[in-house]
This record gives sequence, C-alpha cells and structure tokens, in this order.
Amino acid sequence: MDIVIGRGKKARRAYGIDEIAIVPGTRTLDPSLADTRVNIGGIEREIPIIASAMDGVVDVRMAVLLSQLGALGVLNLEGIQTRYEDPNPILEQIASVGKDEFVTLMQKLYSEPIKPELIKQRIQEIKQQGGIAAVSFTPAGASKYGQVVAESGADLVFIQATVVSTAHLSPESSAPLDLSRFCAEMPMPVVLGNCVTYEVALNLMKAGAAAILVGIGPGAACTSRGVLGVGVPQATAIADCAAARDDFYRETGKYVNVIADGGIITGGDICKCIACGADAVMIGSPIARAVEAPGRGYHWGMATPSPVLPRGTRIKVGTTGTLKEILIGPARLDDGTHNLLGALKTSMGTVGAKNIKEMQEVEVVIAPSLLTEGKVYQKAQQLGMGK
Repeated sequence: MDIVIGRGKKARRAYGIDEIAIVPGTRTLDPSLADTRVNIGGIEREIPIIASAMDGVVDVRMAVLLSQLGALGVLNLEGIQTRYEDPNPILEQIASVGKDEFVTLMQKLYSEPIKPELIKQRIQEIKQQGGIAAVSFTPAGASKYGQVVAESGADLVFIQATVVSTAHLSPESSAPLDLSRFCAEMPMPVVLGNCVTYEVALNLMKAGAAAILVGIGPGAACTSRGVLGVGVPQATAIADCAAARDDFYRETGKYVNVIADGGIITGGDICKCIACGADAVMIGSPIARAVEAPGRGYHWGMATPSPVLPRGTRIKVGTTGTLKEILIGPARLDDGTHNLLGALKTSMGTVGAKNIKEMQEVEVVIAPSLLTEGKVYQKAQQLGMGK
C-alpha cells in the first residue's frame, strides 16, 4: 500500500533483513537432511555463499580455499591483484595507514594501471591450484578486458556496479556495454548486477544473465546510500527480484539465480535472505574476518578508491577464526558469525525445508523487535547478540 509523503509524492514501505523473522512451519527436519546446494551457470556448490569481489576479501589463495570448502570466491579484476605483481606490500600499506589518510592513499594506490597480463596470470593461478576462477569487473572494465578474460579461461564472470541496467545512456563519445551481446559472446556464464527492482531484474534476465546480484548500498563498507541516497532495503529488494525470476522461469523455462549481495553478517541474515527468495548470498565482511583473508583484519568496498566520488570506506572487522570455522565450523563465537552453513542447515531443519526452494517458500513476518526482544542482559554485557 502506498504512503503519501506529501502532495504529489507517494512511497511504498520497504523492509530490511533486520525487520523480518522466519516463522516455523508445521514440520521439522534433521539438519543433516537439508540440501543447501546451488547451481550457478552450471557450477554446483554445496554452500550457497559467494565471497565478494573485494580486495580485502578475495585473492588467489582465498579463491582456491573457498572452492575447496564448497563455496565460491570472486576476484576483483580492477583491484590490487591486477595492478601490482606483488600485492602484499600494497595490502600492508592499506592496513597500516590512519583513517584520515586512508582515502587519499587508496586513490593513489588504485591509480596504478590495470595490467592485462596480470588478469590472465591471476585466473591461471586459481585454476592451476584446482580453484573455480570466478572474476568480476565493472561494465567499463568488461568492455576493455572482456576479451582477455575470455581467452584466459575464467569459469564465471560477474559484471558489477552500484546499479547495472540494460537501458544505460552514455555520452555520444562513448558506447555503453551491450549486456545482451556480452552475455552471448562470452564463452562462460555471466552474472549481472546490482539491481533492486522487479523491472530491472527481469531485463537483466532477458539479457542473458546466468544469475543476478541484488542489493544497492547495504554492505558493511559501502557508503552509497549516504553519498547517493539510493537503495532499497534488502528484504523487499530480494522479494521483488525473486518474483521477476519466478515470472521469467514460467515464461521461458530458464531459471536465473537471485544472489542477495550486501548487508549480510550472520547465519540468521543468510537464512532470512533465502526465505525472501534468494538462491544464494554474496558476503564480504564475514569472510574478511578470516585468518587467511588478504585484508589483514580490514575490509573496504569496491568504490572506496574512486578518484572523484568515493562510495565506500575501510572498516576494521578484526580476525576471528579460520575460513573453515567461519563457513562450516566448529564455531568459536556465539553471535552467529561462525559456521554459517550450520546455521542455514539448522534453520532449514527448524522450519522443515528440505532444500533451498522450500526455504524460499516459508512464511515470514514483520518483526522489528526480533533482535532485541528479551536481550537486555546480552546488550548490557555486550555478549552474543548484544555485541
């Protein structure tokens, strides 16, 4: 139902992940029977978790480890890994600089040109170690380096920007990337994003996307919502884009995965994203806390080093455990940030969902007090959910 903001302006109420709760059903299920598999562009993963294409989250080593554990990591092809032969000294600088000098340093470091030979090298390094080579670039990067990626044998390509649409207007001096043509010509599946509306999601699916990314601005290190004032809370955005997926499937017989991207910290967040209709999630800060993460306990967004309008910041996330402990346990922490797969399987068991599709169909309620009800002591003592 529309809400009248003022004369001539109406708005629809939208909901974030923190405002909803999953309702138990009429049956329960042993968590060991919960099937969490997802298939993206022919690539099947047991863990429906994708590590974000951010320089503090995924490097070659992390991409390989994530593949081995049953998840997926995406390498940023416009980041540190493809600008510097040895990224380690650069990552040390980013981790050690003070917050007042951070943006200036980032703009300087990311002004180093991207080297096509390093794009090829990083992809080959992942594949040679048995990892899945999933890589990401912006539409502008796709226009410039798409052929290099195609020739390098990447397994999965992500085209990501704050907002990606099939109806992009460009100055006469530059031609916009033709997403339909790009998806058709690339020899591997292409994931497109980000979007938050039914209409854009449907158009990206029609363009040939193997999956779409849903989320504008909810990421822990992202400041787009403050800088641009643009975004739709994740619960509503996921549900709207999932509706587009279901309609597209009914019309064409082609199933396009919806990947919730951003604002996801705990296992409960993952469960609620899937309950809203997501097939998988993309997360950054939870993975950045792994011992093996390249960020040295820090996390920053892809648009942080923008030379003209930074839309991200560097946050300290700390180091809380190994990647294995974060993904599949055993958990060291009691706040839902470890053993994310175990949390999903247990939640699915609690609501009786045998697979991801059944989890998407569970009942949800509006529950703004879900995370605070009865948690006075946890909050006062900064324990568990009160941290």
